[in-house]
This record gives sequence, C-alpha cells and structure tokens, in this order.
Amino acid sequence: QVQLVESGGGLVQAGDSLRLSCAASGRTFSSYHFAWFRQAAGKEREFVAAISWMFGNSYYTDSVKGRFTISRDNAKNTVYLQMDSLKPEDTAVYYCAAGSMTATYRSNEYNFWGQGTQVTVSS
Repeated sequence: QVQLVESGGGLVQAGDSLRLSCAASGRTFSSYHFAWFRQAAGKEREFVAAISWMFGNSYYTDSVKGRFTISRDNAKNTVYLQMDSLKPEDTAVYYCAAGSMTATYRSNEYNFWGQGTQVTVSS
C-alpha cells in the first residue's frame, strides 16, 4: 500500500503561483504512475497531470498545459505540482493519486489517494 500526504495549498490571487507537494511512502514507487486530480465544489473530479515514476514522462490536461508542471524527486519520494499563472477556474480541492503504469486520466484507475488540499484563486 502507498500512503500519500499532501501540502502546499492555500489562498492566492490570479496570476500567482503555488507548489503542491505529495510525499509518498510504502513499498516501492518505480512501477507506479502518479497523478494530480482536482474537484471543484459541485463538479466531477478532473484529471490534471500524471507522471511515470520510473521514466519521468509527464501528461497534462489541455487547460493547464504550459502553466502547470508535474515532477518527482527520487531522493525525497515526493511528487510536485508547480502551478503558475493561476486562474480563478483553477479553484478546487487537489488530490494526489497513485496507480499502476497503465493508469491514465481516469480516476478509477488509481488505487491510492491523498487527503486533498484546497487551492483557492481569487480574481
């Protein structure tokens, strides 16, 4: 089992930046994909970005491409989501997730989830 602990959320203004962290613990991580999802109040959970722990290949939803960057630090067992040029529509609870290497953009393909961290972007 993989445990995920998130940090870095907060209240910012449009155009600001935030860096979310997801500290992972468990057996091993090299065979996993890690992802960030978000869920705005009253809306469905949405895929944001994913990364292969082994190779570092990254994937993004179109709405954040060019603004958000997902990365991982092997020494710290941590996945990051750097969020630049934040917009009010980015406001949501952000979740870190881990799944097999076949997991893509579907939330039900991920087995482990963090507790979520609130990101609020004001106009």
